[in-house]
Amino acid sequence: MTDDGLRGGLGKVGIWTFAFEGQPAGRVREAAAEIEELGYGGLWFGEAFGRESFGQAWLLLSATNRLVVASGIANIAFRDPIAMATAERTLSEAFPGRYVLGLGGHRVDDSVLEHDGYPMPARGKALATMSAYLDAMDKVPAHSPLPDPAPRRVLAALGPKMLELAAARTWGAHPYFVPVEHTVRAREIMGPDAFLAVEQAVVLDADRSRARDVARAHVGMYADAASHQQLNLRRLGFGDEDVVGGPSDRLVDAIVAYGDAEAIRTRVQQHLDAGADHVCLQVLGSDPGALPLAEWRELAAIVPE
Repeated sequence: MTDDGLRGGLGKVGIWTFAFEGQPAGRVREAAAEIEELGYGGLWFGEAFGRESFGQAWLLLSATNRLVVASGIANIAFRDPIAMATAERTLSEAFPGRYVLGLGGHRVDDSVLEHDGYPMPARGKALATMSAYLDAMDKVPAHSPLPDPAPRRVLAALGPKMLELAAARTWGAHPYFVPVEHTVRAREIMGPDAFLAVEQAVVLDADRSRARDVARAHVGMYADAASHQQLNLRRLGFGDEDVVGGPSDRLVDAIVAYGDAEAIRTRVQQHLDAGADHVCLQVLGSDPGALPLAEWRELAAIVPE
């Protein structure tokens, strides 16, 4: 595992969230500042059709002083390599060592994919598309100050070949929606030096029955609709009885950690023992658009010094 500056400044535990999408900018700034004060090292956010990824990153970075902000992920289908590379340089130069660019959105076949009814252009096969995209980014000329330290990139990698590409061409990988078993395999594939930041969905609720219902809804959404997630689950030994027609208890329990803070601490430690450098916690709740401030505050107790 990497150990450069406490894993690039992210530490062992961070936050992952989509909840900023529907919040006004002032509320986002306040929440980011509090996440930093709580002691989390990294703040990861997704990208859909809310705020544009680099604009969101600037908002978060400008509201904090030392927190590492990471896109998890910036979608390559939303922008060409020139826009991606120049925005990466801008943030990395303005906020030295505090931005990580996560790249993904490569899993689009030759058909037209619709996202919330919006047609997305075909990008081709995953591995070839991402490799070519990285090549194009690396060739973009620089006519602005170069960031120091150099920008850091990670890939939204699940399968063996994408994990190999992440280790060979970038700082590392950011797997999403994965059990501990995937972390073991990812570390074996990428070797000891690549950075591995794992997203872990959690439900902080002492009522385990109620918590599992929330967890099941989250797992079912991805297991039903995301073909690349289904493929990854099958590689890990989950079958039709786990994925088709509603997620099994076995699958729900593997993907989501739920219960009290100690139960979540145990899952985090399992990922770290399996080879993860950093685990970012995505708090699930009954209202996906609400900021889970109470949960972030309670979970801060499990952040290592």
